[in-house]
Amino acid sequence: MSAKRILNSIQHQSESTSHDLPVEVVGVALQKSMLSLKGQFLSVDGRGVDYSKLYHSQEFKEYLKNAKNLNHVELGGCSEQERKAFFINVYNALTIHGLSSCDSLPSSVLEVEGFWRNTCYSIGGEIYSLDDIEHGILRCNRPHPSGDVMFSKEDPKLEYAMTSLDPRIHFALVCGAKSCPAIQVYSAAKLDRGLDLAANSFCEQEVKIFKETKTVTLSKIFQWYSSDFGDSKPNQLKWISQYLPDDRKQTLCDMLLLGDVSVEYSDYNWLLNKL
Repeated sequence: MSAKRILNSIQHQSESTSHDLPVEVVGVALQKSMLSLKGQFLSVDGRGVDYSKLYHSQEFKEYLKNAKNLNHVELGGCSEQERKAFFINVYNALTIHGLSSCDSLPSSVLEVEGFWRNTCYSIGGEIYSLDDIEHGILRCNRPHPSGDVMFSKEDPKLEYAMTSLDPRIHFALVCGAKSCPAIQVYSAAKLDRGLDLAANSFCEQEVKIFKETKTVTLSKIFQWYSSDFGDSKPNQLKWISQYLPDDRKQTLCDMLLLGDVSVEYSDYNWLLNKL
């Protein structure tokens, strides 16, 4: 089993800052750094990253300073909306950081042993892996698709888990694969609009409706996390329909009324989302 990589460890006292930094202060600084990186090293649509140029840039050095401040962030006292935006941004930043700092850039994130389990940041004195953030925090400590639960009842990180599941997070989190959603930067004040736009964009691109064969083809994200979207196939499709363009929404709703809709899942492209 590979060891955990804590990518924002403080090595020298000179890198440290005061304790108990408010989440809104650290979060805004992180957003600004990420927007700078996005403007310079990501494709216009947010689905490709120039990892090599990013890693060696001055902008990334500035980002690292903000990442180290995560050690001292105070998560208590902020709203769930603020925590949600904060952890979505941290997840995407940690993914980019983890991949760009590999000894050699992989052709697929699957080549990096235990990437989601072992790629970590220190946040507020606790160690959070990508799996911890996605499944423990943002998915309300629901089981990983493998069946594992991230946090025990005694884990202090459980205090900061979301209390209600927002399925739209699946269209905001980027794992480094070509089939992942686009990378965006989120703010608490505009989070609902941002997540709606992410859901609209992803569903419009990844949901295919074939009326003649009564078939709907979905991204495997809807298969891996099916229970996040509803307790049955029809309810999952109803949830998806609200994020489709009006004409395709009507077609899908008409198909559901008639019943007997078949669902298939497209292959997931795990090749790295590099430029």
